[in-house]
Amino acid sequence: MPVARTVTPDGDVILLVSGESAAARAAAHAQDDDLTAVIEITDVAPVSVPHRIRGRAWLAGWLTPVRGDDRPVCAALLAERHPVGELLGLGESLDSPADLLRGGGRPAWMMLRLEVGEISVDDLWGAEQVDPDDLAAAEPDPVSPHEAELLQHLHAAHGDRIGELCGLLGAREARGMSAVPLSLDRLGLRVRFSGGAAGSFDARFDFPEPVADICGLRRAMRTLFAAASH
Repeated sequence: MPVARTVTPDGDVILLVSGESAAARAAAHAQDDDLTAVIEITDVAPVSVPHRIRGRAWLAGWLTPVRGDDRPVCAALLAERHPVGELLGLGESLDSPADLLRGGGRPAWMMLRLEVGEISVDDLWGAEQVDPDDLAAAEPDPVSPHEAELLQHLHAAHGDRIGELCGLLGAREARGMSAVPLSLDRLGLRVRFSGGAAGSFDARFDFPEPVADICGLRRAMRTLFAAASH
């Protein structure tokens, strides 16, 4: 498991892994870009619902160590995306297989680059192939870093308000069913309704416009709850 990962402006995936990992050892001995690899990412809902896996993604490409002048640039990208304290003190050179361990027996850390060639995604929206250029051009969702905490808070403290959203479903009858917030992003909220005669289903509630920050998200949620209460 990588300690941290990020995506470069060119769409490459930078991984910080233990120098003792199989990926680090293989990459250290590989010649140029002859080492193929696949990253599998599993997205699990941070709240308790049936079928908690919200999606999976597979990124396939060529794995190489990050070397030379690229090291401080990639370390800065990792630190910005996912700070990990001392693990990003990568002043030592890890360019040779002999340097997979630092003094004192502590594991070294190696930065690896996956040059992405193919991407496939299977999630709540369906299954499809994704162009690597689209990954490079994508912007992080501003809600993503806070999503797990927000969903847990909505479920624990505002479960009644989430249940009221069934009033926005028109002819679909969801009253009396349990309602759990399943996913949240800049475009809207997805809720899983279960326990009724129809089994379970997901409903998507779109915001009037995409939100840019947490303040905008609070306004969008108030608007959504107000519409449901009326």
